[in-house]
Amino acid sequence: MTISRETVLEALKSIADPVSGNDIVSAGIARAVTVEGSTVRFVLEIDPGKSEAYGPVRDRADAAVAALPGVEKVSAMLTAHSQKAPPDLKPKQPAQAQQQAAPQKVPGVARILAVASGKGGVGKSTVSANIACALAMQGRKVGLLDADVYGPSQPKMLGVSGRPASPDGKTILPLRNHGVTMMSMGLMTGEDQAVIWRGPMLMGALQQMLLQVQWGELDVLIVDLPPGTGDVQMTLAQKTHVDGSIVVSTPQDVALIDARKGIDMFRKMNVPVLGMIENMSTHICSNCGHEEHVFGHGGVAQEAKKLNVPLLGEVPLHLDVRLAGDNGTPIVAAQPDSAQAKVFLDIATQLVDAGAA
Repeated sequence: MTISRETVLEALKSIADPVSGNDIVSAGIARAVTVEGSTVRFVLEIDPGKSEAYGPVRDRADAAVAALPGVEKVSAMLTAHSQKAPPDLKPKQPAQAQQQAAPQKVPGVARILAVASGKGGVGKSTVSANIACALAMQGRKVGLLDADVYGPSQPKMLGVSGRPASPDGKTILPLRNHGVTMMSMGLMTGEDQAVIWRGPMLMGALQQMLLQVQWGELDVLIVDLPPGTGDVQMTLAQKTHVDGSIVVSTPQDVALIDARKGIDMFRKMNVPVLGMIENMSTHICSNCGHEEHVFGHGGVAQEAKKLNVPLLGEVPLHLDVRLAGDNGTPIVAAQPDSAQAKVFLDIATQLVDAGAA
């Protein structure tokens, strides 16, 4: 039997909102309802101060949709929005006197390492996947969180498919390949389905992927961040204890300008910058052996020296790196003896020796 979105919405209208007294659809609580075959997904966007009251609401909504003919699987995500506070006309306290919640550790995870870029298209996700696999090859227990919610690519790069299970409706079981435990929003949505979320929904999803995923005991959790300096980066640094960050850039000036901003963001948020990586550094022609610098060369090394951060490595622009990622086996696992794989393995060794992974 074909399930329609309208049928799902009618089922959700049978659930009362404990705050307004209306149903959760009319109250604007139930959002992002999608139907894919026999699978239904929706989000309950709530006031963060009333999260305890909405746990039973989510359970009732889940049960109401699951009871519909033809529904085999329901994914109900509880996320929070921030309500506008009334103007504060009291004198402001000094910044030192303002108390903030301390960033929390993720249970079972010894260290969190963020991989970031100032702009998109510089190969940050390729670098993240290869570093994760390289650390796993060195015997580390590694997790990889794909936090690029709008453009998740790690399921493709790590060759992972299928949807994560949730036996109790609260804890999410991640997937695993190449020795890396992985979670991504790309596993929760269709390959061609866009995630059209506002900032607060992004932040709620990130918190759930960090704290409700059963990561197990990890030496390091690598977080593949989206490009830029936005909501996801701020939420990660403010809510979670991040042990270090790596900024990826290509050599040309336009990428370095944004990489500089990324480093400035981490420093302002008190996240140690472990170093920079120059991706697409140089290209060797496979036919004649001629070396050319398509995007320039050495720009990241100069920038790292200027900003007083280490240069962790220079990754060449090579067709095999792209093919390996597209085939779901990162280059360090597909061709561990290649020159390009050795760059990533050397970066992993540096991180282990520095106690960062």
